[in-house]
Amino acid sequence: MKITILTAMLILAPAAAFAQKWEVGGDGGAGLLNTVNVTGAPGSATAGFAPGFVAGGFVGENLYRHVSGEIHYEFMQSNLRLTSGGQTAQFNGVAHAIHYDVAYHTGTSESNARFFVALGGGIKTFVGDGTEAAVQPLSQYGYFTKTKSVKPMGTVSVGFTAHISHSLSLRCEIRGITSPFPEAVLTPPAGVKYGTMLTELVPMVSIVYGK
Repeated sequence: MKITILTAMLILAPAAAFAQKWEVGGDGGAGLLNTVNVTGAPGSATAGFAPGFVAGGFVGENLYRHVSGEIHYEFMQSNLRLTSGGQTAQFNGVAHAIHYDVAYHTGTSESNARFFVALGGGIKTFVGDGTEAAVQPLSQYGYFTKTKSVKPMGTVSVGFTAHISHSLSLRCEIRGITSPFPEAVLTPPAGVKYGTMLTELVPMVSIVYGK
């Protein structure tokens, strides 16, 4: 999966270079995910993912004076988690997101600072990366599995960019990512149901090279 995504970005980067205005960026941040309620089980519980780090990159092209198109990839360290009655069970996990965003910017590319809002969509792959066990804490609420689940996702971002030099900019943003809950990697037992939607807030900082 990682090789395929990186290959696609390397193929797209030269194509962007022929545009009148293009940029590439590397970013890092943290992923903060909501939990969903567990229903139909004895007692109350929540299912979800622990906070974790996020790293990635993007290639962008100025399509019009205030509008750009961007293809993004993010690697997310997101451990699976069940919580009930003060007890927590976790399982190693990661996720990969690839999406295309359309961004509207204030000002022009020559402005010292520009605010932007972006909307987009793509896919997010959740991967259970821990060691499965025959006996698991809180198994009455769910099972951790060493597998993967691919889900559609939507994304929205707000932020700003500020020039550091002629070719480098600092970009700060808060990204929101919404996708269906991946029950293949955190599976409810028979008769138990989870909430359906998962939302992740990702504060990010990027260094951007533009030409």
